[in-house]
Amino acid sequence: MNKQYDVVVIGAGPGGYVAAIRCAQLGLKVACVDEWHNAKGESLLGGTCLNVGCIPSKALLESSHLYAAAQNEFKDHGIGIGKISIDVPAMVARKNKVVQELTQGISALFKANGVDFIHGHARLEQGKKVVVRERGKKKILARLEAENIILAAGSSSVHIDQAPLDQKYIVDSTGALEFDAVPKRLGIIGAGAIGLELGSVWSRLGSEVVLIEAMDEFLSIADQQISRTAFRSYKKQGLDIRINARLLSATVKNKEVHVTYEDNRGAQQVVFDKLIVAVGRKPNSDTMFGDEMELELDERAFIHVNKYCETSVPGIYAIGDLVRGPMLAHKASEEGIMVAERIAGQVSSLNYDHIPSVIYTQPEIAWVGKTEQACEAEAIPVNIGVFPMSASGRARAMGNNEGMVKIIAHKETDRVLGVHIFSAQASELISQAVTAMQMQASAEDIAMTIFAHPTLAESIHEAALAVDKRAIHIKS
Repeated sequence: MNKQYDVVVIGAGPGGYVAAIRCAQLGLKVACVDEWHNAKGESLLGGTCLNVGCIPSKALLESSHLYAAAQNEFKDHGIGIGKISIDVPAMVARKNKVVQELTQGISALFKANGVDFIHGHARLEQGKKVVVRERGKKKILARLEAENIILAAGSSSVHIDQAPLDQKYIVDSTGALEFDAVPKRLGIIGAGAIGLELGSVWSRLGSEVVLIEAMDEFLSIADQQISRTAFRSYKKQGLDIRINARLLSATVKNKEVHVTYEDNRGAQQVVFDKLIVAVGRKPNSDTMFGDEMELELDERAFIHVNKYCETSVPGIYAIGDLVRGPMLAHKASEEGIMVAERIAGQVSSLNYDHIPSVIYTQPEIAWVGKTEQACEAEAIPVNIGVFPMSASGRARAMGNNEGMVKIIAHKETDRVLGVHIFSAQASELISQAVTAMQMQASAEDIAMTIFAHPTLAESIHEAALAVDKRAIHIKS
């Protein structure tokens, strides 16, 4: 006999678990199905982000940042602590503890909100039915029916034939979080957010890191002024970033990874102890449903949805990495909330122009809205204000005065179109920009706002002043 719900959510990542909780808050009867598990076969909530993505990578980034600071920066503060060492297994154990605590937290939230959780692989069938089986087995664990289905199964790392994974010498981003020692020579295929963050972790701990990037432009998704500044900074930190370099092959020989790539000089060869493949992610839409469901997919296997995340089948929604837009946890969460509220009959929408992006290097890169290049391409007249962190009193006191804040405003209306930050704590600072843009603020609105002194946030204030060439702490 089928169990009836108002909503069934497939996937318990940042899109799925948030959608399930919000549905329950709105009085809907909800079940959430997810197949993540640990080595013992026990369920793990939180999806990629919590288990092998956002959270564990940030835990390792924090540990490696503290190690590098102890080695290179403490002495400038008059702090002497003797010989510094790194215990990689202890660092990884701390990371695992953080993940475990947060996973258990989601389970507690499900119980508190009355969400039924079912551990298994879900497959959508006609008639808005969901069949849950043990992963890789035919045994049926549950049959569910619901008026509304939310697909939130997330994404997986892209694998490439040139670098077959063995998860020992050639690994994906998940394997890169589990190294038990610092590799002397580390190669990374892909110099996007994942590659840069993982490269930063192991570079700080002593690895010689080479990033091989096929694109002919570094971080093309970011504002070019910011990406150029960041490129110089990363090179200075010791990251060897090779642009316009196409991977030809990667082979393990004698416990080493022999890599051949091609750049404008021809074929090049390099040898690593470990190789991380970080070339992007693909939606997990391939095993969720069959052709009989008539759900429309694009050429990259993303599920087609309207602006409210409803698919071509009424009552079936898809969110997060399964659909168009940036593959970001916070985007998935907000889509989950929007869908839950619309199912409950509320008016809800999402402004995709105001989704912030962050790369958690040191300094961090964060941005929201249009780049200067996009404005030029669209023939939008703009005024631009830039404030260097070197002129920030708080940044200098912290010893982290590298980078800048850049604000792009419409030349005629002064409406803020984009904010781009390369600095310490850029991930925190960007939220002020998102709030301002969501409120349709002008650069003058920000310039007229009082910021506490001394703070890094004052740099946003000064950049807004600089839009009108009246910044106080730099020469206009």
